[in-house]
Amino acid sequence: MSEQDAILAALGPVADGIAATLGSFCEVVVHDFRRPETSVVAIAGSVTERSVGGSMSEIGMGLLARGDDAEDQLNYLTRTASGKLVKSSTMLLRDSGGTVFGALCVNLDVTALGQLRTLVGELADVGTAAAETPTTTFGDDIDAVVDAIVDEHQLRLNKPWAALSRDERLDLFRSLHRRGVFAVRRAVPQVAARIGISRASAYTYLAEIREQGAP
Repeated sequence: MSEQDAILAALGPVADGIAATLGSFCEVVVHDFRRPETSVVAIAGSVTERSVGGSMSEIGMGLLARGDDAEDQLNYLTRTASGKLVKSSTMLLRDSGGTVFGALCVNLDVTALGQLRTLVGELADVGTAAAETPTTTFGDDIDAVVDAIVDEHQLRLNKPWAALSRDERLDLFRSLHRRGVFAVRRAVPQVAARIGISRASAYTYLAEIREQGAP
């Protein structure tokens, strides 16, 4: 057994132990980057509803592309197709020569915590408007920056994109326009794909908020 295989095998029980300690809202995944299409070699928990033999996500693909220059990705937020808000950390696996060959990922379903935060905020509200918290994404990928800004809006709403009313979608586009998102080339189709609407609808929303004089 190679060194890399031995490390992957040893992490299976570690994944089970972490998931058992943190409970049903936790998922731990061990990835083998040597086989991207079937990178999941061990998984404990079911936050993302994957199984052994599953493929890596776009986050994993990005790390794979950076090779040995890749860095751990800690405490980032994503959302599953089913609408779960997930806080994740991806820690790279390296052999004794420093070669990146896999990752240990911890995913926590924090959907309920986000909803509870909203509830507590509403209960404690004394009429003072809450300050908007800006999204900050450190990196060179502008698409990731756009996605982070869009996801921040969903975090505040605490509901799936499909559940948004027309007025809420207009508010979303107004907010994104204010933050300069649509100055980025290809941002409109990217936002459309992110929230599950057609490009035509996205351009219609953008034209409408601009017509209304959005700042």
